[in-house]
Amino acid sequence: MKKNLDFKFCIVCRLPFNWRKKWKKNWENVKYCSEKCRRNKKLLKVKIN
Repeated sequence: MKKNLDFKFCIVCRLPFNWRKKWKKNWENVKYCSEKCRRNKKLLKVKIN
């Protein structure tokens, strides 16, 4: 069972997401929880203003 996985908050939807094996090499650079959020990163600028 996987326990105590690291997590971050998505900068677009602000929901938490857990570490995944595919992000092992660049976890420090991961900002988005999904491809959908990555594509909608322009909406982040609208939300802030």
